[in-house]
Amino acid sequence: MLKYINNILINIINKILVKSNFKNRLTDYVKIQNGIKTISSQELNYKKFKSIEESECKVFSQNGEDGIINFLINHLKIDNPSFIEIGVGDYSEANTRLIYERFHSKGRIFDMIDNFEEKVKKNINYWKGDIKAIQENINTDNFNNLLFDNCKFSIDIFSIDIDGIDYWIIKQLNRKISKIFIAEYNANFGSELEVTVPNIKNFNRSNYHYSNLCYGMSLKSLIKLMKEKGYYFIGTNRLKNNAFFINDDYKKDDYFPNISIKNLGYYVNSNMRESRDKNSNLNYLSDEARLDEIKDCLVVDLSKKEDQSLKKISDLR
Repeated sequence: MLKYINNILINIINKILVKSNFKNRLTDYVKIQNGIKTISSQELNYKKFKSIEESECKVFSQNGEDGIINFLINHLKIDNPSFIEIGVGDYSEANTRLIYERFHSKGRIFDMIDNFEEKVKKNINYWKGDIKAIQENINTDNFNNLLFDNCKFSIDIFSIDIDGIDYWIIKQLNRKISKIFIAEYNANFGSELEVTVPNIKNFNRSNYHYSNLCYGMSLKSLIKLMKEKGYYFIGTNRLKNNAFFINDDYKKDDYFPNISIKNLGYYVNSNMRESRDKNSNLNYLSDEARLDEIKDCLVVDLSKKEDQSLKKISDLR
């Protein structure tokens, strides 16, 4: 009888814990504390780092961006970083999640997933900081208005990762919109091509090509665009899919004198093997085979301002 009562009590407690999301919150709390401890210990060696990759630490970011962001805000002496991030899912994994958890600062996050705000609220204490989850399918027609309506504050960190028309969103942004800028790029395009996918509304990388390999922009085109926007390139993460830029008001020689920038070939030499076959199964293509797979895809050639026409990748190699 006692065993039966114990089982009932355990079931009731489990249901309460699930409903209150206590287990996930406790796990996240431990992650936050361990992450902060690791990042704080790294800070002691910041002056020795020769690349931003050395500061990587993953807490809530997809890869090691949490550590890189801390390295950058530490050098720029940003105490309470405000942010905008586009493409965050349910905010369980995002570049700015740790920033919010540590500082509970002002931020705006954008994604198109259903019930976006409610899903975000399950992962963070929404009331602790001035954060707003905005459910929108971002495109070049609506984003500037969304910024104007929702982001009436100075931005320290701007991050974008929408696996598609990122180039066209960035192109229409104001110059020097933030101190730090993080953007996804497509290493599959290599170091020489200056290309991006067309500005297609509701772009979907799986629909554009079954391989999932033709999306976004090349690193060369991104660096060129960001220079026009008033930023300099400071490096990428180790996985080589996110590039980091600094507002050129913060001169590299003054703020990051020890950071060395390598040739572009280094930053596109990615080992990611996320390619799919025509049946949507992973087929793990490597190196040049990835670009060969999408050679017939149409991209915008950005190498000449006067002729930014659609061309097959094979015609540009």
